[in-house]
Amino acid sequence: MALLSDDLANYVSAVGPEPDDVLEEMDAYAEEHGFPHVGPALGGWLQLLARMVDAERVFEFGSGYGYSAYWFARALPADGEIICTEIDADEIEMGETYLERGGFDDVVTYEHGDAMEIADSYDGPFDVTLIDHQKTRYVDAFSAFRDKVAPGGIVVADNVMTGGTIEFEQLLRSWHDDEPLASDDEMTQSIDEYLHTVRDDPAFETTILPIGSGLAVSHRES
Repeated sequence: MALLSDDLANYVSAVGPEPDDVLEEMDAYAEEHGFPHVGPALGGWLQLLARMVDAERVFEFGSGYGYSAYWFARALPADGEIICTEIDADEIEMGETYLERGGFDDVVTYEHGDAMEIADSYDGPFDVTLIDHQKTRYVDAFSAFRDKVAPGGIVVADNVMTGGTIEFEQLLRSWHDDEPLASDDEMTQSIDEYLHTVRDDPAFETTILPIGSGLAVSHRES
């Protein structure tokens, strides 16, 4: 399910930050190979959100071939830091190549392996945390990393409305009618649990941007 029509997505992209040649090449690769990525409309929002919180450090649970990291990197200072995590060695190689071409190789560090295990080895605070790995592990990632989010920092989670087997109509019905979720789908259940977890956390304020596949943005108040 596309949240925005092609025309609306193009409109949002055109008004937002302009991608450079490397990002356009990364977009073309994703389209040609059917590779899931956030796309330029949401990428522009990632860049802007990082600027709005004056981000210096970013941690990503799931980085793929570096598309989100590239948008984040454009908002960070020269001495900023992005920790990328990825289980696929080929995607890491691609990501490192793209990011080096963009001039961000000094900012971005790729870690090969399980994102949850890698997260344990890093101390906070981080200004931006991206959760974009297995949907069934979103709550675990937030719970493990919430105390490493700087006050005033944000946690952003992708695919909170659509993607994979997520049943958006069931999520919508549950949240709109304030009823228990009526879905046996594991991804749908996991996203529902994640949204309840971040919204019920008194230290965070959460909303959703209906762009891309849906982005939950949780701002740490204290």
